[in-house]
Amino acid sequence: MTDLGGSSRPSTRRPKPTRLLRLLPVAGLLAVAVPAAVATSAGAASPLSTEQAKAGQLEAEIAQTGRQIDALDQRYQAALAKKAQLDAQIRATTAQIDQSLASIAKDRQTLHKAAIEAYVSGGASAAVSALFSGSQTSAMDSSVYNQVVTGDLGTSMAKLHTAVTQLAAQRQTLGTEDAAAAQAVATAQDAFQQAQALESQQRAALAQVKGQIATLIARQQAAAAAAAQAAAQRVLTAAPAPSAPPPPPAGGGAGSVAVRAAESQLGVPYEWGAEDPGVGFDCSGLTAWAWGQAGVYLPHYSGAQMADSTPVPISDLQPGDLLFYGPGGSTHVAMYAGGGMMVEATYPGTVVRLDPVRFGTDFAGAGRP
Repeated sequence: MTDLGGSSRPSTRRPKPTRLLRLLPVAGLLAVAVPAAVATSAGAASPLSTEQAKAGQLEAEIAQTGRQIDALDQRYQAALAKKAQLDAQIRATTAQIDQSLASIAKDRQTLHKAAIEAYVSGGASAAVSALFSGSQTSAMDSSVYNQVVTGDLGTSMAKLHTAVTQLAAQRQTLGTEDAAAAQAVATAQDAFQQAQALESQQRAALAQVKGQIATLIARQQAAAAAAAQAAAQRVLTAAPAPSAPPPPPAGGGAGSVAVRAAESQLGVPYEWGAEDPGVGFDCSGLTAWAWGQAGVYLPHYSGAQMADSTPVPISDLQPGDLLFYGPGGSTHVAMYAGGGMMVEATYPGTVVRLDPVRFGTDFAGAGRP
């Protein structure tokens, strides 16, 4: 119902200082009603405070779980790094074994031929000299060959196999460690995922508790608003509200003229920014036009109408007085018609109509043009 219309019509009434509407009567009335709606019995925790305590506990648990998740993540990353290191060592050892086995196969045939030649010729051959030239073999290989040429071929080949055997044992050890590292990775990952699942459950529980808190607050606010409106209504009228719309106010005052003009437009559709009798009005367009029929200019904006009106307490309302809603009257304006009723254009899809006066939490006060 925020009113954003405007107008540039000249004033037809005696100008008076622009001032904000004083709300002390309404504030006092609300102060009486609100505490009664939200008070709780002494010594007993209210449902709202209980849910707020649950929310605080869940938030603390979520923070703790978050710290655990961070620690588990670091443990998981460490396990991954260790397994990657072992995998690299296994690959390097396997490559070294393969290289050694290939070298043994090649040298076995060469040594065998050299041994036969040495036995036949009784000395080293050119092939043997070439075998140990350069970097093809190590000092250990040369020693082995010396044993071969003296007839100890079986012993020399056993020594050549020693390195391969040691490498194979190392690879087996690394494989065992790698399997343990893989299990550590799986365990760390499982703990990490379980912690994440726990955090998701905690956050879902927190969302549910916060929803309950919002519901309880909304109920309290609704109860406070209802109590305030009931109290205001009792102050407004001592007699029961009429079962039918009140008759037009008697007398020839400007307020009575404005009310009769506004009620003449009952049933006219709401139209944003409009001030067109018989066609359409928005809220401030209706009040501006109706007071214009009484010879009083009002700007086509509810906030400006509030600032340009004389404040009146709700206990002193008269037909024609304006009722404002929202901060500074910025969201809606209606006209008091008497008997606890007001005439207003509310929002698109509705028509100008008579409604009971509302004194909710958004009521800003009353003013007399």
